[in-house]
Amino acid sequence: QVHMVESGGGLVQAGGSLRLSCAGSGRTYARYVMGWFRQAPGKERDFVAALDWLSGYTVYAESVKGRATISRDNAKNIFSLEMNNLKAEDTAVYYCAARARRPIANSDYVGRSSYDYWGQGTQVTVSS
Repeated sequence: QVHMVESGGGLVQAGGSLRLSCAGSGRTYARYVMGWFRQAPGKERDFVAALDWLSGYTVYAESVKGRATISRDNAKNIFSLEMNNLKAEDTAVYYCAARARRPIANSDYVGRSSYDYWGQGTQVTVSS
């Protein structure tokens, strides 16, 4: 079984920054795409950012483009999401996810159903 664990959430003031990290443990799995999603109260879980582990290709949701950076640490086998200029609408539970299959289309990076393993989520609250 694969376990994904997020860390780094919390309460942040509007305009501030945060860094979320995600580590995988358990049985070995192929890492092709690592992603971040978020879910605000009463809303669906939405795509935030994704990283192709092999090529380094990244893709971002329009709502965070220019404010978010997804990155990886190969030595530590973790990947992170850094967000700047946080807004109240960034408040959500943030989930990391991993896709263990080679991506073929852009939808393989942004679609919830494209991912095989998920973390439990970490709350991010932005106060205005």
